[in-house]
Amino acid sequence: MVALFWIAFWAGLVVLAFAAGISLRIRLREHVRPRIPLVDDEAIDAILTIGTLTDDDEPLDIGDIDEEERKFWSESWDDPEEL
Repeated sequence: MVALFWIAFWAGLVVLAFAAGISLRIRLREHVRPRIPLVDDEAIDAILTIGTLTDDDEPLDIGDIDEEERKFWSESWDDPEEL
């Protein structure tokens, strides 16, 4: 009788583990799938003509980026505390 209990117990744990794995797989697939970009013939043509596949309407302004970087590095930094 005790042996039957342990067989049923381990079988139940196996079923729960499989159910949890399937549930996790479904949730991860729903979470990851929207991030994967769709590459079709139109996207390939854009890559060949432009060189990249982006949704940005305007290119980055290198001057603004350089100015922000200069501001960042020109800030005064606190000296580390000596222990």
